[in-house]
Amino acid sequence: MSLMRNEIWMFKAGVCSHLLLAVLAFLLPALASMALGCPSRCECLAQHRAVVCHRRRLRAIPDGIPIETQVLDLRKNQLSDLHPHTFATFSQLEELQLSENILGIIEPGSFHNLPALRILNLRNNRLKLLPVGVFTGLGNLTHLDISDNRLVILLDFTFKDLGNLRHLELGDNDLVYISNLAFVGLHSLEDLKLERCNLTVFPSEALNQLQKLTMLGLNYLNISDLKPFGFRGLQQLRILEIDNWPLLKLLHPLSFDHLNLTSLAITNTNITAVPGTTLQHLGHLRRLNLSFNAIELIETGAFEKLIWLQELTIAGAALKTIEPLAFRGLAHLRVLNLTRNLLRSLEEQAFQTTETLEILRIDSNPLTCDCRLLWVINKRRWLDFGGKDPTCQAPIYLHGLTFAQIPDVLPRNYFTCRQPRMLGPRLVTLMAIEEQMALLPCRVEGDPFPNIAWISPWKQRIVGKQGSGKMIILKNGTLQLHFAQLADSGVYTCIAANAVGNATSFVRLNVKRFAPQPLYINETHGHASGDVNYNIH
Repeated sequence: MSLMRNEIWMFKAGVCSHLLLAVLAFLLPALASMALGCPSRCECLAQHRAVVCHRRRLRAIPDGIPIETQVLDLRKNQLSDLHPHTFATFSQLEELQLSENILGIIEPGSFHNLPALRILNLRNNRLKLLPVGVFTGLGNLTHLDISDNRLVILLDFTFKDLGNLRHLELGDNDLVYISNLAFVGLHSLEDLKLERCNLTVFPSEALNQLQKLTMLGLNYLNISDLKPFGFRGLQQLRILEIDNWPLLKLLHPLSFDHLNLTSLAITNTNITAVPGTTLQHLGHLRRLNLSFNAIELIETGAFEKLIWLQELTIAGAALKTIEPLAFRGLAHLRVLNLTRNLLRSLEEQAFQTTETLEILRIDSNPLTCDCRLLWVINKRRWLDFGGKDPTCQAPIYLHGLTFAQIPDVLPRNYFTCRQPRMLGPRLVTLMAIEEQMALLPCRVEGDPFPNIAWISPWKQRIVGKQGSGKMIILKNGTLQLHFAQLADSGVYTCIAANAVGNATSFVRLNVKRFAPQPLYINETHGHASGDVNYNIH
């Protein structure tokens, strides 16, 4: 038995020795090649089959690079041109780094016989033109970076051979035109960055070739208009970023039609209002960023079609007013970021619900800590302020206190408000002359100072500078009619409202035809009703 066991052991040992020799026979030539064939000015990492010739002042591809090389790093050298078959002997190459050279010419065929290449980096060179066929042979390429070059135009079929490309970076070029068929052949492209170019017209025809695109970054562009249906071919697009378009002032209601976005950022543009009619087509949106735009007001129902929205950011804008039910329809809102604005308050009635709210950023606003913010104080134990505790600016006795410093049991004068109260008689009668200005007073007090609205005799509601064009509300609440007409006669209602109530007063306006003889002010007091009559001219 002992003899048999020894024979079995010797047999197994022999088999293992043969296997080991076979493995070594396979590996040693490759390792020896990497060790013995490494160019003198490069570093070879045999374990990773990588050759690193980074920052070696090379003016040509060095001799002696092992044919088994999978990663070739030639960054930060002085390579100026590439000719056909330059890399033809490196058929196993998977990653080629050529960024930060002085490449001005890449001839078609330069990347011939690189079937395994996945990553090609040509960033920060001097390329002005990519000739058709320059990428022939790179059918398995997945990542291409040609940003920070001097490209002026992208010709038709420039990328026709890159059927497996997933990520393309085109930013920081001098592009003035992208041909309509430039992106033909990019059947698999998922991520495109097109930024810091000289484009002045949105290249919708070219982009609509990219039917598999899911992420699109369009930043630092001098484009002033997004025309209707500009993204009609990008039905797979989920993430769109538009940043630093200083000429963009308005969005067409159909600019984003046909899109199924889940994330949208429109930041650092010249828009001055929430583009509600444009956003209403984006029913699948989860994240929206409108930061660093000069938006002063969020109107009632501005986002009501975005029923699945979870994150809303409007930071660093000029927000002063958020109307009641501004966030109507946002039943799933979890994150609201309104930091660095001009808000004095954020009322609970702006929301459809605050029960889903998890993160609220209202820091870096001149907050008046009165009853309008009491709901935030009551929820502060489970609301996340993003590490930035809000701070009271007013009233004076709370100035500088953070919400964390507010006591749990509030003193009687903390976070209080006073209901509006009209000053003077409830009914005033005024006489005005046709075609002249009429001023209808509304004197009121309250804390916070009430919002003023007027109701015309024909039931038109006038808020702020809205109305028929000839009526505006002045800062002191007075309704100004630029040119009174006979048809403007009637009773006007002033409504003053704040967070704790409202008050009303009335003005009866009589407009008289213009008479050549002068009219003089004649003030008479009414009877027990407290009415006041004025003639004005």
